[in-house]
Amino acid sequence: MQLSLDTVALLFIVAMVAGCVDTIAGGGGLIVLPTLLMAGIPPAAALATNKLQGSGGTLVASLYFLRQQIVRFSEIRLTILMTFVGAVVGVWLVLQINSTALQAIIPFLLISMGSYFALSPQLGITDQKQRIAHKPFSGLIAPWLGFYDGFFGPGTGMFMALSLVSLRGYNLTKATAHTKLLNCTSNVSSLLYFLAFGEVYWRVGLIMLAGQVIGSSVGARIVIAKGATLIRPVVAMVCFLMASKLLLDTFG
Repeated sequence: MQLSLDTVALLFIVAMVAGCVDTIAGGGGLIVLPTLLMAGIPPAAALATNKLQGSGGTLVASLYFLRQQIVRFSEIRLTILMTFVGAVVGVWLVLQINSTALQAIIPFLLISMGSYFALSPQLGITDQKQRIAHKPFSGLIAPWLGFYDGFFGPGTGMFMALSLVSLRGYNLTKATAHTKLLNCTSNVSSLLYFLAFGEVYWRVGLIMLAGQVIGSSVGARIVIAKGATLIRPVVAMVCFLMASKLLLDTFG
């Protein structure tokens, strides 16, 4: 389909903003996807194109955090693998069953999570004692995080970050950095499926990917510079906004 120059420019700007927000707190997809639909792109193609540009953004942020040595790839290879496996299963299952019930539950989980971040001023300031070791986390928790992203998606970044803070004892900066690698993994696994079925709008997706690269690069630097003092309130705000949108979509 042909889009006007103004629409393409808007999609580029939206992707740039979403990339920055998503790197800091997650939830970028809920900014991009409605914009793609409003531009007249069919739902299946919008989902696929969103995964293309989102994968680019999370990859750029992941590479930045790896270069800064906040994340060491050798230490989380198993976590990444199990996240990928879970996401593949989620993408497959969403085609087999109706996810309406989950869509009704998630807003309330997001509200609870947003409240937790908002009312916990010391959350993620420093590393805490871990409640679960690396291998059990990778084997038991990571597949479910990947599965959720493949099956449903909204709030994945928040769920990943919260699990790393609460179970692995990471501070918020470290948790956010690790979340980008896990989120990139689940995004890529979903994207591979869409590529196999040819649903991606390449021109739009690549233009938005360029915007994501810029926004994600800025967001990654903000995460390191500001840390938990910025991440915690932004995550809480994004949780409430995402929950409101999902409730309107479900019950409005």
